[in-house]
Amino acid sequence: MIHNMQTSTRLNRQAVIMSMEKATEKDVLGQYPIVETEIGRAWCGVTPQTGSMLTGRQADTILTRTTHKVTIRYRDDLKPEMWLMIDGARYDILYILDPYLRHETLEIFCEVKDYGRSSV
Repeated sequence: MIHNMQTSTRLNRQAVIMSMEKATEKDVLGQYPIVETEIGRAWCGVTPQTGSMLTGRQADTILTRTTHKVTIRYRDDLKPEMWLMIDGARYDILYILDPYLRHETLEIFCEVKDYGRSSV
């Protein structure tokens, strides 16, 4: 269990956990489409890890690649194919760690992509 007050004060943002899941209702073709689905919500802390800029794209576009570590309380339903929405940004999950296998917190390493920023 998480005992200290520091953990709760670090988890100061809310993340929406998203996944592509089969819909519960049929579409006009009579099929169950795969749709973006909210799996749940969790309080989290976000720590920037690395960042790089890829330049030389068309129309002087700069592509940034930034990774973050997102810390949440332990849950066993998270998968790498899911993503997190935090403050309007999409965090694609790269991998998930359970530090020391204690089932207290998860460290989720994510990538945030920023497309379309102009260098002008």
